Amino acid sequence: MLPPAARSRVALRLTAAACLGRFELQVCRDCGTVQYPPREACHSCLSLQLDWTLQSGEGELISQTTLAHSHEQYFRERLPWRLGMVRLDCGPTVVTHLHGDVALAPARVRVRAHLDRSGQAALIAMPAQELSTMTDDKQLREMACNPKDRNALVSDVTTPTGQALVRALVSAGADRVWAGYSEASKTMPGVDEMQRLVHVSLVPLDVTSSNSVKQAAAQIGAKLDILINNAEFHRAHGISGQSGVETARTEMDVNYFGLLRLAQEFGPPLRARGAGGPSSAPAWVNILSVFALANFPAHGTFSASKAATYSLSQCLRAEMQSWGVRVINIFPGPIDDEWNQTLPPPKLSPDALARASVNALQEGIEDVYPGDVAQEWLARWRENPKVLERELAADSLGRGSI
Repeated sequence: MLPPAARSRVALRLTAAACLGRFELQVCRDCGTVQYPPREACHSCLSLQLDWTLQSGEGELISQTTLAHSHEQYFRERLPWRLGMVRLDCGPTVVTHLHGDVALAPARVRVRAHLDRSGQAALIAMPAQELSTMTDDKQLREMACNPKDRNALVSDVTTPTGQALVRALVSAGADRVWAGYSEASKTMPGVDEMQRLVHVSLVPLDVTSSNSVKQAAAQIGAKLDILINNAEFHRAHGISGQSGVETARTEMDVNYFGLLRLAQEFGPPLRARGAGGPSSAPAWVNILSVFALANFPAHGTFSASKAATYSLSQCLRAEMQSWGVRVINIFPGPIDDEWNQTLPPPKLSPDALARASVNALQEGIEDVYPGDVAQEWLARWRENPKVLERELAADSLGRGSI
């Protein structure tokens, strides 16, 4: 069972912001009123000029109640459930879920917009001061996919990024981490070290082989809570400077068809986990690239494969949403690895990418753009995709930079 998911079209902007970990409200351009719930017009002056603007969420809890009965089956399974009314410092009064560590009213709180199990934005009031046990809250865990005490799979442990992801999951308290490897790459540096970590087990997994993926899903799929697909083939060249299609075909086979094979075999057991009751919070994480937003000609065929993978992950998200499975896309800039050696700093370290991925699980964020390059690229893409396309073409032809 999922929470009620009906939202108006205008309210979907609140959800879109929550996907990025942002709490945004409508602000009237004419009179400056901040309003909630979302409306088509300003409730103060009836202006239609409403801008969605980032809010701090700070406010005061003025009343609270504990829900002991509900007509919604989703909440009946999770009672008791705390609710409260918060007067935001920016003006509106909102009804929110209450974190278990929030004191009785009156109390200072910080309201955040999280995605609930149905994939829609829900407001939750947090303590004004961060606590080390913050993520253990029952209601917050319903709106996130915290790896603590859960089972996870990293699809490729033979790369520095895969090994960093395994370490980050173990540090986050994962109960068990399976680390995928293909037989041809089992001797890659660092793989033996992973096997010696507590709670980590190696599992044969080659995303280019349907049979290998099927066997892995049969072995661990029913026990899996979180799947992180980091398998990637990356070569740094465009189109005209390379003869043949073998490299591009391999990029598509690993990056795009690899995700498709994983989704076909691991999707059904993850959906079953999503239907497993209040304690389940399954998630699927795809390590993509900010090159998926706009093609970087110096890495042209790789960018194209990631764009295709991004589109496929959107399909996966739509299919998984009704089962309560969170699909998270990570869009890093250039990673500090062998295929980005010719690019100038800043580059994202594998450890930083792993921390961003685990944080997205803990916070329930749907799309993450870690690193300075990814953040700048995203801002330029939002401002004008056509201008970004021309800038990237000029940069690639001129300096090979981004």
